[in-house]
Amino acid sequence: MQTRQLGELQVSALGLGCMSMSQSYGAANREESERALHRALDVGYTFLDTASLYGLGHNETLIGEVLPGRREEFVLASKCGIVNRDGKRAVDCTPANVKKTCDESLRRLNTDVIDLYYLHRRDFNVPIEDSVGALADCVAAGKIRYIGLSECSSSTIRKAHREHPICAVQSEYSLWSREPEHKVFDCCRELGIGFVPFSPLGRAFLAGVISDMSVLGEDDMRQTMPRFLGENFQQNLKQLAALREMAESYSCTMAQLALAWVLAQDPNFVPIPGTKHVKFVEENAKATELSIAAEDLALAGEIFSGDKVHGDRYAKSHMISLDPEDS
Repeated sequence: MQTRQLGELQVSALGLGCMSMSQSYGAANREESERALHRALDVGYTFLDTASLYGLGHNETLIGEVLPGRREEFVLASKCGIVNRDGKRAVDCTPANVKKTCDESLRRLNTDVIDLYYLHRRDFNVPIEDSVGALADCVAAGKIRYIGLSECSSSTIRKAHREHPICAVQSEYSLWSREPEHKVFDCCRELGIGFVPFSPLGRAFLAGVISDMSVLGEDDMRQTMPRFLGENFQQNLKQLAALREMAESYSCTMAQLALAWVLAQDPNFVPIPGTKHVKFVEENAKATELSIAAEDLALAGEIFSGDKVHGDRYAKSHMISLDPEDS
């Protein structure tokens, strides 16, 4: 697979998001997850993404147990700062919790150093400089190599970068989630920070494999997301026809086309489509080989532009935890 520059890190053009192997999209099969992890490395992925939150440590433990003999083959990214307290999600980026979670991540991942460690969300009760300062201490201690931020505004990124160089910013970005285009992209390019789009397939919606929400389990996180519910979902489905037709014209899958669009937005964007299945590990990797005409990339970008997307990314309870751009 081709490589790209992510800040000071060189990684495969696509990374593998590992979250679904532990939570959010129905039960995972341990053996299939193991095969998917190994197959990803076999076909050229060199960037794996996890978090302390995923499966409340299960996801990091999985990677630590499955890939100890292949640790030198990939850049390892994890995250801290989102915690589960009495069954409820909260953000805790206090220096004490950042350092404690980093130590826990190292143990679960069965590694001496984590290549890229993100603050999973901004903690509005803690100055970003304090949280990043704690991560800088982890860098100095040799526990992590580089610092990242997730779902942060451009103003927060600038404050953080003044405290310690930020290697990468991770935010949701796809054909139907375009918020980082407003200010975050320019900020990252100016400061030499890499950008990692998560959910580049719109949580599988852009792959065209979900036409009936009733087939998803009640514990599937998409059952709470406004874009997947009721009339919003029906309206969004109508937009997929044009994407499907374009994919057919290139003899590729809708997922491959959606990934090719994200890859084409900047030569150093590194999307991390998530999957727990070998089939999709292999299918997604082929997106890096696609060559889509500029006019078709523009047309694809218009399908879900502006007000053509119906519904927010998250329920209101989660939207308020995001770090909005200043108006």
